[in-house]
Amino acid sequence: MSDDRARAIAARRNADRVVDEATIDEACRHLAAQIDASVGEADPVMLVVMNGGFVPAARILAHMEAAFTVDYLHATRYRNTTQGGRVDWRVRPSTQLQDREVVVIDDILDEGYTLAAIQAALTSAGAARVQTAVLAEKLHDRRCPDVRAEWIGVSVPDRYVFGCGMDLYGYFRQLPAIYAVAEA
Repeated sequence: MSDDRARAIAARRNADRVVDEATIDEACRHLAAQIDASVGEADPVMLVVMNGGFVPAARILAHMEAAFTVDYLHATRYRNTTQGGRVDWRVRPSTQLQDREVVVIDDILDEGYTLAAIQAALTSAGAARVQTAVLAEKLHDRRCPDVRAEWIGVSVPDRYVFGCGMDLYGYFRQLPAIYAVAEA
């Protein structure tokens, strides 16, 4: 067993559930309705931030009624660790974004440096408007001043959280609720 897997399994055993599955389901339905109401008639591009955004995006998009296209990008600061570094662009969107309404869907708004870089890049690519939906917002005062999220599903405490797309050493993204690593 890898060291990261063993650490993730051990941390999962002692983790605290901070948002239950029913609350996540309701948040995803509410986010879908808000996005539909805002951009549903505009031929939007739903842009999923990999890897974390794929779980909440699937849950949100399943409840939307509008006609839209889906693409993805992969920009990260974490690389399966618990602390961020510089933004690493692994994949840029392949869809033409010029003059399009773009909705970025991500798992969490934490400090927001990755999301701010994504928003700036999409605006520079010519998107007519870039709006952002995040499943979770972490409550603290270390936020990048240039970041914004128009739609937020739930709030989570200022702890390392995982589940619903967010990983713990690269594991447990698939969990249907959000958990926080036990405080030492």
